[in-house]
Amino acid sequence: VSRAVELLERLQRSGELPPQKLQALQRVLQSRFCSAIREVYEQLYDTLDITGSAEIRAHATAKATVAAFTASEGHAHPRVVELPKTDEGLGFNIMGGKEQNSPIYISRVIPGGVADRHGGLKRGDQLLSVNGVGSVKLVVRYTPRVLEEMEARFEKMRSARRRQQHQSYSSLESRG
Repeated sequence: VSRAVELLERLQRSGELPPQKLQALQRVLQSRFCSAIREVYEQLYDTLDITGSAEIRAHATAKATVAAFTASEGHAHPRVVELPKTDEGLGFNIMGGKEQNSPIYISRVIPGGVADRHGGLKRGDQLLSVNGVGSVKLVVRYTPRVLEEMEARFEKMRSARRRQQHQSYSSLESRG
């Protein structure tokens, strides 16, 4: 963008084109909206999992950026919000997700929390990606034996509770 603005200034000095149109284009390139488009484009470029040449990645990223802004028509445009990671957390709650067959929304911004102090998030924002990816990366370790042991313990506890309830019920019946 800065190079484009620099070229526009050169064109203005040359006098080859009407200065009003060049100034209007310069204002658009320096607008907050253009900055938002660039931020979303850069974020998507870094996160899209596309193999191929830089040109193919750039073309796919451009299409994804247009799709993101088109999908938001009539709503607020996508934006990138960067929050610092702290020991106190990020300071917001979410709701929705695959389990509810729903997009993920910011349901609460905790007063005085990181998100509140930053001012970039608000209740009702739809979460489109985190850390530049559309899904959360989990660190897991495959330990099926531990899981099976835990399930067996819970089943023993459940069975013991059922036996105790059954015995209590039986003793009440025999008295009655």
